[in-house]
Amino acid sequence: MSVLARVFEEAGLTTVSLVLVREHAEKVKPPRALFVPFPYGYPLGKPDDPEFQHRVLGAAFDLLAFDEGPVLADFPDETGTSDLPQASMVDTSPDDFLEDAANEVTALRPFYERWVESRAGRTSVGLSGIPQRRFRGMVRFLQSYARGEEADIESRPSEIPVAQYIRYCVDDLKAFTYESRLEQRPTSTETELHTWFWGKTAAGRLVTDLAQRMKDSGEPDVERMASGLAR
Repeated sequence: MSVLARVFEEAGLTTVSLVLVREHAEKVKPPRALFVPFPYGYPLGKPDDPEFQHRVLGAAFDLLAFDEGPVLADFPDETGTSDLPQASMVDTSPDDFLEDAANEVTALRPFYERWVESRAGRTSVGLSGIPQRRFRGMVRFLQSYARGEEADIESRPSEIPVAQYIRYCVDDLKAFTYESRLEQRPTSTETELHTWFWGKTAAGRLVTDLAQRMKDSGEPDVERMASGLAR
């Protein structure tokens, strides 16, 4: 979105962006951007809280006072999703994990396939381009990287860096796991889903390990990819 904002401005359209990854905005430099410190998927904060969401929008539109940029402002209030758990907020119970995220994927597959079938094929899985029946291989790739090994996978397009492709794989793994759980327990609340993923699944533990590996890489571009991975 930051790149698109620059393109639109060059075409004469005034833009304001909401950004969830501050480091990306710092690098791309969109004309006017408001960093919001919320989990992915919640750029306006907690759902069904219109008063708070209007505050976020108001802070974004205030940036229109700047005729020229780049301008990057921080939304000052982190309470908008305070009851939506992230990895760092959940106590894990190792005894509750399946031993291996690959086995977990296999165990969840029937639920995921029922979810997709009941929705005429609609799913949030697909960013990596890896078919879900090959997710065991994807998980092995992620596990190798998390262990600090030189990891790669055939499905990665050559023009996409490994760290960026890991982000795509993680998005697919999260979507697969959440949709499988919703098929199992369709009345689960958002808080219950997030708490379960980060506190009770091997996938959640793997994503946390991946984020830590990226943060410890010493490579600025890779460190930027870690931002938001485990939230």
